[in-house]
Amino acid sequence: MPSEFEIIQRYFSRPARHALLGVGDDAALLRTDAGAVLAVATDMLLEGRHFAKGAEPRALGHKALAVNLSDMAAMGATPRWATLALALPHANEDWIAAFADGFYALAERFDVDLIGGDTTRGPLTICVAILGEVPAGLALMRSGARPDDDIWVSGELGGAAYALHDAGNAAAASRLHQPEPRVELGEKLRGIAHAAIDVSDGFAQDLGHILERSGVGAVVHYALLPKFPCGDAQLQRRCVLAGGDDYELLFTAPQSARRELEVLSAALRLALTRVGSIRSGEAKLQLLDALGKSMATGRGFDHFA
Repeated sequence: MPSEFEIIQRYFSRPARHALLGVGDDAALLRTDAGAVLAVATDMLLEGRHFAKGAEPRALGHKALAVNLSDMAAMGATPRWATLALALPHANEDWIAAFADGFYALAERFDVDLIGGDTTRGPLTICVAILGEVPAGLALMRSGARPDDDIWVSGELGGAAYALHDAGNAAAASRLHQPEPRVELGEKLRGIAHAAIDVSDGFAQDLGHILERSGVGAVVHYALLPKFPCGDAQLQRRCVLAGGDDYELLFTAPQSARRELEVLSAALRLALTRVGSIRSGEAKLQLLDALGKSMATGRGFDHFA
């Protein structure tokens, strides 16, 4: 059975291309681009809470990094560096190798260096911290929404949550286990969008964070929301509004940007759907059905609920 240091050396010590010093010392050394500020985020995945016991390790490696890349996308940041803290119940080299393959495959796609971390023995826990760069003054934040902004969402909502109800649906399972972070979209939204967030805890709850931080309200038309196909309308509504784990971008932008966003959607080959508008007043979401009547939004994910 390999030691902690052998695990690091064999599986997590690839050369860092964009760091002055990467894995192997007490700390990494970084140099940021001139005129850029750092964006930093951390996410933890815990067996039995975020993924089932026996989950496929390569997909876990992908998702562990993907959820952090999604945070960078929501800020309009370009991801650069990541650290990985990994608690393992056993030093199973087949599992570690598959996990590392999934992690590095996504890291290479987005040109991210793994620059450090930690390994220990314990209940299976994966914690990634990510650092990115964004030009000063252009970071997307939750606090920037303005009255009369359009509300947009990328891709499709509800697929990841639906996978928990239909494990045999391959498309839904892919959304849950191997989400696609919208990094390029986030970068392109700099200077266009006023506010943004990634949909990790459910559309309604995550839009609520924008409304609270921006001090505005919103009207959203449920019929306009891009929905993962599901035969049960009630289940679909729960998955779309409160399911979470979609990692699509939810953002607001001025009405004058509509044509620009349509062009961007075509260029990225990614659906961008206008679903409502920002209103002045109380930080509250009004969700309307096809007849214009108010609908309940449901409650998003909460670790302590």
